[in-house]
Amino acid sequence: MKRTIIDPNTLELTDTLVELRRVSKTVKGGRNSRFSALVVVGDGNGHVGVGEGKAKEVPEAIRKAKESASRHLVEISTDENGSVPHDMIGKFGSATVMLKKAPEGTGVIAGGPARAVMEKAGIRNIRTKSLGSNNKHNVVLAALNGLTKMLTPEEVARLRGKSVDEILN
Repeated sequence: MKRTIIDPNTLELTDTLVELRRVSKTVKGGRNSRFSALVVVGDGNGHVGVGEGKAKEVPEAIRKAKESASRHLVEISTDENGSVPHDMIGKFGSATVMLKKAPEGTGVIAGGPARAVMEKAGIRNIRTKSLGSNNKHNVVLAALNGLTKMLTPEEVARLRGKSVDEILN
């Protein structure tokens, strides 16, 4: 994964709560209940992050998840019509998300968890398909994995020691 350090204070981040669930732990005296939140943050312009937070109270769990997501921002490469540079498959655990390049006017065709990642990353045209596990946490991380593995034509040309024209033609 491409991990570049991005200062979250310089970006205007918006967030989406993907999942909120009550989790419990059985201890000697009974059950301890807590809340777990999964949040996706992004600026809608190529920066997106995912975070998880756990706490006894719902607002505190969401706050922790937002902070975690803003600390783990990654930069996403897009093409001129707001789509991904090429098709890619992202995997995390048993979840697989297929990302397909789409022409202008297609919109975001994605399921709930993958849609949140695409919208926060600023991708306007894409077709996705979630395969395998439908666990929201794993689907979000698989989508993020696929997006971070993308390479622009410029990066591919630099890696191969060729010009962009030779790569595209």
